[in-house]
Amino acid sequence: MNPFTTATLAWQTAFVFTLRSMQLWTEPAEAQARLTGYVLEKQKAFTAGAMAASQAMLAGQTGHAVYEAAMAPAHRRVRANARKLMQG
Repeated sequence: MNPFTTATLAWQTAFVFTLRSMQLWTEPAEAQARLTGYVLEKQKAFTAGAMAASQAMLAGQTGHAVYEAAMAPAHRRVRANARKLMQG
C-alpha cells in the first residue's frame, strides 16, 4: 500500500471507531447486539485476509503483494463502514 492509502485507512478506522463508540454510548440497549456484530465483522475480515495472504504466498508473490492481499478485506470493510456512517 502506498502511504496515502495507509493514512486513509488509519483515518477511516479512527473515524469508524469514534462514531460507533458514540452510537453505543447513546443507545446502550442495543450495545450488546451491535458489539457482537462488530466482532463477527472483524473475524470475517481477518479470515478473508488470511486466506488471501495464503493464496498470494502460494502463488509466489512478493512480501508487499502478500501484505496488500492480507489487508484488502479489512480496508474494504472499513471504507464501507465509513461511507455508511457518513451517509447517516
